[in-house]
Amino acid sequence: MPDGSIYMDYNATTPIAPEVLDEMFPYLKSEFGNPSSTYPLGIRAKVAVERAREEIAKLIGAETQEIVFLSGGSEANNMVLKGMVDLKRASDFHIIVSKIEHPSILNPCLYLMERGVEIDFIDVDGSGRVNPEDVERKIKPNTCLISIMLANNETGTIQPIGEISKIARSHGIVFHTDAAQAVGKIEVNANSLGVDLMTIAGHKLYA
Repeated sequence: MPDGSIYMDYNATTPIAPEVLDEMFPYLKSEFGNPSSTYPLGIRAKVAVERAREEIAKLIGAETQEIVFLSGGSEANNMVLKGMVDLKRASDFHIIVSKIEHPSILNPCLYLMERGVEIDFIDVDGSGRVNPEDVERKIKPNTCLISIMLANNETGTIQPIGEISKIARSHGIVFHTDAAQAVGKIEVNANSLGVDLMTIAGHKLYA
């Protein structure tokens, strides 16, 4: 650090790894084409975007076409929650989340509640862990989404996502996990976890 301090807040954000910076530098300087353009500069940018999509898919055990790039984890979480609800029929929807989710989950929940969506907030035990049975007990006929983070940003507790995903699947409910604090720290495989939607954030893993 320039001021001689020691940075320890890596759960908040990470520096860009030198190899990532080297890989990105051409696109910050000369290879700045719009990937939707059909001339060579744009085509090269498109190839780079698709290569990045393939690498991320391999990292988390997903299919290439399942990777969607957004501005960050907060936008992704907002899109998941708000995208599941038709506000014209807000009272028809029910969502389940835990009480220890990131603000980018909890704040959109408050927004949706103000507009008539029913939301249940699941307690955690003394270790900060969600009990899958508590999740199942809250399921209703109109439950459209369950969202439980994979790893907590403050305690580091790993949630039983595989167990909860089986419950969600057995009831035909879309299951989302915010894995921003997990990818890059532990092995994460979206397919093995059984999730329908997963949020990750590059700035949490040196990108």
